[in-house]
Amino acid sequence: MVGLIAISVILLVWGFVAGFESNGGRAVDVMFYWTYIMIALSLIAVVVFGIIISFKNDPKSIVKLGIGLVAIAAICFVVYLISPGKPAMGMLEQPDHATLRLTDTVLNLTYIAGVCAIVAIIAGEIVMSIRNKK
Repeated sequence: MVGLIAISVILLVWGFVAGFESNGGRAVDVMFYWTYIMIALSLIAVVVFGIIISFKNDPKSIVKLGIGLVAIAAICFVVYLISPGKPAMGMLEQPDHATLRLTDTVLNLTYIAGVCAIVAIIAGEIVMSIRNKK
C-alpha cells in the first residue's frame, strides 16, 4: 500500500514538473490511467478480501455477496449509461469521448456514494437516538 501511495506521489510530482499542458497533455493521460489502475486494484482487493472473509465466517454468505456485487455492477452500468461525457471545460485538446464518459461515471458514482454516506450517518444517528430513549 505504501508503494502505491509512493507511486501516486511520484506521478503527481512528475506531472507538475513536466507540466500538465505541455507534451500534448501526456501527464494528464498518465494520471487518468493511474486513476483507473487504482480504482481497479481497490475493487479487486475489496472483492477478493470480501470473498475470503465471507467464506471463512459463513460459507452461505457468498450468495449474499454475489447478489450485492451484481447490484453494484448494475448501478455502475446504469450510471455509465446516463453519464454524458461532455467535453472538459478549459481544455483545448479534449480526451476521447470514452475517457470523458468514464470520468463522468466515476464522478457521478462519487456523488452517489457521498450522498449515501450522509444519509446513512443521519439515519444511523436517528435510529441510535430512538433506541437510547427506550
